[in-house]
Amino acid sequence: MVSAESSLSFEPVTNSNWDRMQDLFGDKGAYGGCWCTYWRLPRPRFSSCSPSERKEMMKQIIDSGRVPGILAYKNGAPVGWCSISNRSEFVLLENSRTLKRIDDKPVWSVVCFYIHRKERRKGIMRGLLSKAIEYAKTQGAEIVEGYPIDPMGEGYPDPYAYTGFLSAFVELGFVEVGRRSPKRPIMRLYLK
Repeated sequence: MVSAESSLSFEPVTNSNWDRMQDLFGDKGAYGGCWCTYWRLPRPRFSSCSPSERKEMMKQIIDSGRVPGILAYKNGAPVGWCSISNRSEFVLLENSRTLKRIDDKPVWSVVCFYIHRKERRKGIMRGLLSKAIEYAKTQGAEIVEGYPIDPMGEGYPDPYAYTGFLSAFVELGFVEVGRRSPKRPIMRLYLK
């Protein structure tokens, strides 16, 4: 895998770069019109929303002053996204049996990556994860959690690994703290 980290730049998503996020997500809204709201809504609510409604929900998050994630740029063009926030903002995660909390410690969660299809397998996910960790530190986070796919030696289509690959988390120092499903570990990085 060729590392692209040195040629990338990153920034948190705010009103000033909302248009760049729209450029990256395209008309389809990234994965199936999700607009990275899948983890933020109860499942019935997510299923009943149209992609345009999900897009508007993401815009409302940004308009409220909250930062929903990090964008990666290559030569000035947006090429990747990582969703990170306080775990409490991810309603579906909070109600998951497989990914339920392992304790009552406050954590920040990395729940999603979207890499432009022409830029996959070039180290962008690892770069985004690194910058997401840095951002969480600036917000006072003491623990960052992730819920990547462990392909267990099997091939895994990139779009289905939207929560990230285990190898990227391990490379950045995350440790496994729980696993209630064979291919879905709960990974943590302790910042303090």
